Amino acid sequence: MNGAESLVRTLVAAGVDVCFANPGTSEMHFVAALDDNPDMRCVLGLFEGVVTGAADGYARMAERPAATLLHLGPGLGNGLANLHNARRARSPMVNVVGEHATYHRQYDAPLTADVEGVARPMSHWVRTSRFAAEVARDGAEAVRAAMAPPGQIATLILPADTAWNPAPEGAAAPLPIPAPAPVQTDAVAAAAAALRSGEPAVLLMNGAALRKDNLARAGRIAAATGARLYSDTFAARVERGAGIVPVARLPYFAEQVEEALAGVRHMILVGTRPPVSFFAYPGKPSDLVPPGCEVHSLLSAEGDFAGALEALAEAVGAPAQGETAVSQRPQPARDGALDPQSIAQAIGAWMPEGAIVVDEAATSGFGLPAATAGCPPHDWLGLTGGSIGQGLPAAVGAAVACPDRKVLSLEADGSGMYTVQALWTMVREQLDVTVVIFSNRKYAILQVEFMRVGAHNPGPKAMSMLDLSNPELNWVQIAQGMGMEASRASTVAEFNTQIESALRHRGPRLIEAVI
Repeated sequence: MNGAESLVRTLVAAGVDVCFANPGTSEMHFVAALDDNPDMRCVLGLFEGVVTGAADGYARMAERPAATLLHLGPGLGNGLANLHNARRARSPMVNVVGEHATYHRQYDAPLTADVEGVARPMSHWVRTSRFAAEVARDGAEAVRAAMAPPGQIATLILPADTAWNPAPEGAAAPLPIPAPAPVQTDAVAAAAAALRSGEPAVLLMNGAALRKDNLARAGRIAAATGARLYSDTFAARVERGAGIVPVARLPYFAEQVEEALAGVRHMILVGTRPPVSFFAYPGKPSDLVPPGCEVHSLLSAEGDFAGALEALAEAVGAPAQGETAVSQRPQPARDGALDPQSIAQAIGAWMPEGAIVVDEAATSGFGLPAATAGCPPHDWLGLTGGSIGQGLPAAVGAAVACPDRKVLSLEADGSGMYTVQALWTMVREQLDVTVVIFSNRKYAILQVEFMRVGAHNPGPKAMSMLDLSNPELNWVQIAQGMGMEASRASTVAEFNTQIESALRHRGPRLIEAVI
């Protein structure tokens, strides 16, 4: 057995049995080891940002890491934007990054780079294997690091000779995974006192707090105290829909957050941090905690969510059940020109139970949460780090993790072009993903932000930087060029027919919604 074979066997033994890959020459022994292990599924991505984004989507739904296989420093660099999103999502991930053989690095070949230097900003754990005999142990430690609560990015750099040299000790056994941080009784008592004060209060939540069972606990707390429930603006995964305690999403724009939180005197943080403005704006605050509001941290992201929320529910004398979302679908519009609201209504009308929604619709998606709140139970995956190009790859990963569930990828046209290669992987793997492209042919959010930051009135040159209409993107042809069934809708009637059909049938499908 060589080092690469020992590593693959170690990963599989530790429960890492999917590898999203874009390999190169330095990784060929690892590729061969993948071929020799029937328990490891390999998914090819044509760009490293697809690979890392898919591993993120997979982790959010599978609640365990996938591996990625990346080629040297440049390959890792190509994947960094979606590693940033995955880090913000607290997704567990094990990156295997090929490197020149240890004796070859001294010659400064064209692809030589500081791989550890590239990895560190987006990784919680980084190691370069020194010898083939150590590779398996390094792999086991990478998995343990990735699984540390609430989830971490672990990057193992594999020099080519450590992959091809013999590893006589073979695979390493899985290592114990660290437990979540225990409940802090002082934090529970402080939060309970604040909630019992009678003053306006909110619970601001992220991470595992947004799963069904923990939302039920939060709903009981809200029922007992009158506290309002909010999630961060961009959460990794929210379980929502009929029968689940609803949680409002904190708005995107700073002034909307200020309005939503006006008068709040106590903010209870559940696995998150105090709210801040997404960007700085001249003359406007960055810190969005309301004046006079006291902030209490119930637990950090590394903590025991179920234990802390249950303890707080008991401390405030919460009832057995809180308010849950009522089953109610919107009626789809029947005619007229297509716009974001009519698209949202149609999606809400036909979204199936158990759907996984990957939301990168940007400005076109503001109506989606309300239109889908009463749909059958489903999961909602957000753009956690704000780095666009996450949606299509995350849909790939979610579909690999949950092959029996429909994945609905709601994608802005500008964002979709960052990682459009993900469509090819959807077709290659025959994933059950319906992609809806909101085709407004512009970076609409940037046109809004241009005014908000106080820049001078935009002229033709400035506006051309925010426009996608010269030439117009033809998403139907783009998708068909990658083997995907695709259609275009420019009226409500056309979109209704196409989305209903796509959601009723399995397999990859794209709808370009011209708005």
